Amino acid sequence: MSQLINKLFISHPQSVEESYGEHALFAFRFSMTLFAAAFAALIHAIIPGLFEKTASGIVRRLYERTHNRGR
Repeated sequence: MSQLINKLFISHPQSVEESYGEHALFAFRFSMTLFAAAFAALIHAIIPGLFEKTASGIVRRLYERTHNRGR
């Protein structure tokens, strides 16, 4: 049982040098930022003149923050 708990809650945050709480906060903020990108893309789909580069810029910045974590 403790191996399962370690695998589900501890191993991954440790692999990116964070505690469970730090990782949860990072992931929550990341998901809220993705929601903002999705909303901007939705508005852009309806009104192409708005948010022309917003979603792609957000995704680029998120990638830059995460692509080397844990290496």
